[in-house]
Amino acid sequence: MTKSQETAGYFRNGLPYNRLGHGPRILVIFQGLLFENKPLKGLSAWFMLSMYKFLKQEYTMYFVTRKPGLPDGYSMKNMADDYAVMIREEFAPPVDVIGPSTGGSIAQHFAADHPNLVRRLVIHSSAYTLGDAAKKVQIRVGDLARQRKWREASAVLLDFILHRNRFGKIAVLLGSFLMSFTAPNDPSDLVVTVKAEDKHDFKDRLGEITAPTLVIAGDQDPVYTETLFRETAEGIPNARLILYAGKGHAPAGKQFERDVLGFLMEDTTKTFNTPKANIKSAK
Repeated sequence: MTKSQETAGYFRNGLPYNRLGHGPRILVIFQGLLFENKPLKGLSAWFMLSMYKFLKQEYTMYFVTRKPGLPDGYSMKNMADDYAVMIREEFAPPVDVIGPSTGGSIAQHFAADHPNLVRRLVIHSSAYTLGDAAKKVQIRVGDLARQRKWREASAVLLDFILHRNRFGKIAVLLGSFLMSFTAPNDPSDLVVTVKAEDKHDFKDRLGEITAPTLVIAGDQDPVYTETLFRETAEGIPNARLILYAGKGHAPAGKQFERDVLGFLMEDTTKTFNTPKANIKSAK
């Protein structure tokens, strides 16, 4: 690992990363949708790293996004192949992978096309395709970004994801305000990713994922639907599904932490042909 002592930077093939933890195992988190492909900083870094900090004793974690300046037409498969190049160059695979949201879309391609590189896969609040409402919202966000209306783009995305949350309105106002000061110069990273995810429909290829897989989400997620989560888990031969009752997009909390850590630490000789959902309340 060439940059193991740095907390943020770029891998040799150009993928930006943030690092957290000093555990003996390697965990790669495929970042969700970002407005710009670069290492996280400030509140964005705090929020994302805090979500998975419970794993830092067991893992050295790399939060990795896509290459900056993506060309038009770049696909989820292309992005997955970039992750594969990086993991081969930087680590001794297989590694454990978590794919939250958009990162989960890319992780499906990665796990199917590069099965020797992934030991265990967690698909966190993601499914084989976006829900119809989310597709419309992301295209709208991409259009606003193309016009460099970053504050409006941020407000539309955050309002859609957080409108059920009692703190949602505050988060929308704060997030869109901060976007005024951190807006990217180039909208291509977001626009290209949104276009690629709009075309993402992996249902017919889910059976090619051979790694033990956990699909974990809230049953009130506005980006996907409970049906999509169930169908995703049912389509992966070695998958299990955990849904948290009443929770929205990217649920966290103590129960989530126990479930994810428990799954990642389980004996690798076990298989989990149990697609029925375990519905529970996240504490």
